[in-house]
Amino acid sequence: MPDANNKISDALNTEFHGEEPVKEIVQSKNTPHNESDLGDDYSVVRGNLQDIIKKGNEAIEGILEVASEGESPRAYEVVAQLIKNVSDANKDLIELHKKMKDITKEETARSIKTTNNAIFVGSTKELQDLVKNKTKELGGDIIDVEVSGD
Repeated sequence: MPDANNKISDALNTEFHGEEPVKEIVQSKNTPHNESDLGDDYSVVRGNLQDIIKKGNEAIEGILEVASEGESPRAYEVVAQLIKNVSDANKDLIELHKKMKDITKEETARSIKTTNNAIFVGSTKELQDLVKNKTKELGGDIIDVEVSGD
């Protein structure tokens, strides 16, 4: 990477004053998804996007200085592309928030379960009386039949 930085510096007639980025190897886990993983992944992605936006803004400032000094059309083209990339990263960050909100809403909706089973404990006569009273309360008609023993 130092060679690439030197080549870029030579092409732009500037000096490179920075540190080499530290590459971190992240191994994926083959475990099932759970809420803590979701939160961790969200935090990592959000942090990465914020870092990209921050570094992109710094790069825009630097390349603007180079473009204004050299007045090279190519330098201005690079500035325009960099601004577009930073803008896209901003949109991705907002989209990440929206997706996270949708996922957590979906998880919450799945966790709420409604059971609509009703059980009556009592005799048949008590059930008939209950139905008869409810029907009268609601203003409906009910046919009351009494069975006579033969």
